[in-house]
Amino acid sequence: VQLQASGGGLVQPGGSLRLSCTASGLNVADYAIGWFRQAPGKEREAVSCISRTTDNTHYSNSAKGRFTVSRDNGKNAVFLQMNSLRPEDTGVYYCATDRTCSPSVRAFDNWGQGTQVTVSS
Repeated sequence: VQLQASGGGLVQPGGSLRLSCTASGLNVADYAIGWFRQAPGKEREAVSCISRTTDNTHYSNSAKGRFTVSRDNGKNAVFLQMNSLRPEDTGVYYCATDRTCSPSVRAFDNWGQGTQVTVSS
């Protein structure tokens, strides 16, 4: 069972990226899926989450209005569209599962490899 985040890269401030979270060994439709960011020397922090059944979405204050989380159960994937990127968005982005969009990072499971996002001119 594993989640794989992909789609990261180097982008200039103000640019956009679309991250994908694909699953093997589990059905994303059965879980809330959270997106998290870990910057160098900092703790992992929650960025966004999409709930399991109602598709309610949640965002950190810094992500609100700029990021959009969505799911495509047919592709067994969840996406994070990131617009108006800022240097402080730089970090490794991970996705993980939970039964609900818990406020605690530690409640999430099935962490896979992350994808590096670097916002720099």
